[in-house]
Amino acid sequence: MRRGSLVDAMLFGTVLLWALNITVTKYMFQHGWRPLAYGTIRYFVAIVLFWGFAYYRERSFWIARRDLRFVLLAAAMIFLNQLCFVYGIKLAHASTVALLLGTTPIFIGLISLALRLEHLASEFWIGAAITFGGVALIALANGSVGSGLTGTLVAIATALTWACYTVSIAPLMRRYSPYRISALVLAIGWVPLALVSIPQLREEQFSFGWKVWLGFGYAVVGPLFLTNILWFTSIDRVGASRASLFANLQPFFAVIFALVLLSESLHGLEIAGGALIFAGIAFERLSRRRSLPAEPVPRGYEAREADVREAVGRK
Repeated sequence: MRRGSLVDAMLFGTVLLWALNITVTKYMFQHGWRPLAYGTIRYFVAIVLFWGFAYYRERSFWIARRDLRFVLLAAAMIFLNQLCFVYGIKLAHASTVALLLGTTPIFIGLISLALRLEHLASEFWIGAAITFGGVALIALANGSVGSGLTGTLVAIATALTWACYTVSIAPLMRRYSPYRISALVLAIGWVPLALVSIPQLREEQFSFGWKVWLGFGYAVVGPLFLTNILWFTSIDRVGASRASLFANLQPFFAVIFALVLLSESLHGLEIAGGALIFAGIAFERLSRRRSLPAEPVPRGYEAREADVREAVGRK
């Protein structure tokens, strides 16, 4: 019982760190950081920290040659995801991005269907229709607000690329430690990100106040480094299905943080759209759990592929 309480606290803390990251990133851009310069430097520092931790734990980053294609594919998805993430937050409200990131599970299901990784029941399509109805309302709400529609579309692409990353990394997660794979994928995905960031890195002045640097430190240590450790440790103890219940709370808390800390406001259509997104995801998840037979909690590297897709950490 005590262990369960500790793991629940770890999972809840992870979700809060992820949720706050969207607001902190928006704050960084409002106070002088250029998107690509921010993303590149942030990822570099986090990779250095995570590589040290992963090597201490694993003592090796070796993978079989046959798995290199999956690593490269996952790294490419991380690269594209980070481009979409920083520009989605730059162009749209943090609260809007948070709402749209809630569509990720639906995109994972659609990609899995396209790749014939699983058969989707009719309940999934009902949930997907409800969710995309919510996306349409959010897009409609931002359609006449300058760059708002562009930011909305980029935020949707953020959810889509994260879903692609999650599916591509699933075969690796069944054969290797998540720490080893995360270290490799983050490092390889950082290379093209750094290359496209060179112009902004040259222009960046770095003349920020202490609050901005404090936020930057949080963005590195919290949602990129610490959460990976807490998330995968929790999954190893209680399984991905239970952990995913907490992950579903991330968009909700992210919206709250944006509204309170950034003084943002939501259009009525955005509120309705967010409610539909959450309703669609909840309907799909509850329907799936009712249809699954009881089975032992998956542990370590032996988690089922369906659970692995739910288990992959966030930004």
